[in-house]
Amino acid sequence: MPGVSLEAIKDLREQTSAGVMDCKNALEEAGGDMAKAVELLRQKGLSIAAKKSSRDTLEGVVDSYIHAGSRVGAIVELNCETDFVARTPEFKELAHNLAMQIAAMSPRYVDGEAADEDEAAGAESLLLMEQAFIKDPSQTIRDVVNDVMARLGENIRVRRFQRFALGEDAAASE
Repeated sequence: MPGVSLEAIKDLREQTSAGVMDCKNALEEAGGDMAKAVELLRQKGLSIAAKKSSRDTLEGVVDSYIHAGSRVGAIVELNCETDFVARTPEFKELAHNLAMQIAAMSPRYVDGEAADEDEAAGAESLLLMEQAFIKDPSQTIRDVVNDVMARLGENIRVRRFQRFALGEDAAASE
């Protein structure tokens, strides 16, 4: 592989979980620039996610998170296309991270489609998919879901969630 070292491909693959050939091609296109290659893979992942977004998501998992002290918790239904993907550690980790995000950030709706226009226009913090990810604020939840979607090769959709906190009325999302 002239121009692109195996070490660089390995490093990019560890960073992005993209396929070996995708990493090689991205590094070649980026002229060996790791940051540019990561961005190229991210853009490729977004286009893959857009193509898959119309597919049915009839499988998935329900996951929960209870915060230390047991005063706040959340439950989320995360859907995908096949039970095979639903059983992968990466999919289960995404579901758990989403439940943690919901417990921490109190969104009211999955996205703008679920919210009425007045609330959606005024407060992105109410929309789960537009919130900054608590583990990496440089990414939105939509970015995180799209990244996993691109890596697993299936459409993934947050169907609904519920957050519970002692002394608060529950606000459901659908």
